[in-house]
Amino acid sequence: MAAARGQKALATLVRSLRSDSISNSNAPRLRHLPSLRRTFSLYDQINLIDNVPEDQLRFQTYDDTGFKINNVKYEGSLLIVENKIMTWTPKTFADITAESLSIFKVVHPIPEILILGCGKYVQPVSPELRKFIRSTGMKLEAIDSRNAASTYNILNEEGRAVAAAVLPFGVDS
Repeated sequence: MAAARGQKALATLVRSLRSDSISNSNAPRLRHLPSLRRTFSLYDQINLIDNVPEDQLRFQTYDDTGFKINNVKYEGSLLIVENKIMTWTPKTFADITAESLSIFKVVHPIPEILILGCGKYVQPVSPELRKFIRSTGMKLEAIDSRNAASTYNILNEEGRAVAAAVLPFGVDS
C-alpha cells in the first residue's frame, strides 16, 4: 500500500515538472524545484525487500543466541549455502577454521562470496583461513553478524551466488 502511494506521488511529481517546463518554455523559470529531500523520501516508502520470493532465504531478525530466517528461529551458528540452512559447529570466532568450512571443497557451483558473520564485533581473519577461502575461488567479507545478515539479504535478493557462515550476535570473541 505504501509502495503504491510512493509510486503515485513520484509519477505526479514527474508530470508536474514536465508540464511546467513545456507550458512555460518562453518564460523565465522563477519557480523553485521541489526539495530533493522530499523527492528522495518518496523512495523510502517503497520496500522492495518484502517482495522476496518464498523460496529465497531472508534473515528477518537476530538476537544474542541465533537468527530468525523466513519465520523460523534458529539457535546457534549457521552455515547457509545454495539457499540451504545448516547448523555450524563453531561457537566462537577462534573455532572458525578451514576444516569448519570444508564443505566448500565439494560444493558446486562455488558461491561468488562468503559472508562471515564474526559475532558482535569484526574479527581479523587468519592468513591461513583467508588462503583457504581464496583457494576455493570465493571472495570473503568478514563483518559483524548483524551486518552479515543484511548483506546476505541484499546479495541474495540481487540473485548473486552468496554463502553465509554466521555466529550468533552474542558472541564477542
